[in-house]
Amino acid sequence: MLRKISWKPLAAAVGGTAAIALLLLMGDAASVTLLMAPFGASCVIAFVLPESPLAKPRSIVGGHLISTGVGLAMLQLFGTSTWSLALSVGLSILLMQYTRTVHPPAGADPLVVMLSGASWSFLVTPVLLGAVIIAVAAYVYRRMLASKPSAARQ
Repeated sequence: MLRKISWKPLAAAVGGTAAIALLLLMGDAASVTLLMAPFGASCVIAFVLPESPLAKPRSIVGGHLISTGVGLAMLQLFGTSTWSLALSVGLSILLMQYTRTVHPPAGADPLVVMLSGASWSFLVTPVLLGAVIIAVAAYVYRRMLASKPSAARQ
């Protein structure tokens, strides 16, 4: 017996591919970096679980901004050490919960910031611009899913 194949995994893969390609192409066109590793995980949540609160624009953009800001502040105040790295992740988790912007991939942002020695400009590129592009791509993706005829949904 053949199992009916759902189109949703393919659609999610296409959405994630398109979002990352968009980050790379727009970054190249503007001569800026719009990509960082946690954005791959953001695409998994945004395109595989589009109805999740973790996939909402508020969470994608807010979570990445808050966590990156925490990482930058901790780096400036305490440098990179076992405790500053660990505390930056914990503080990011706390602040994302209080602000209702929980986005698990953003928990890696302070580590990326602190281990790379990023400057405050990292908050704008790649973080803010990249997160906004992913959120917009995910919004378009959700709208496209919602416009599919109900007979095609599986």
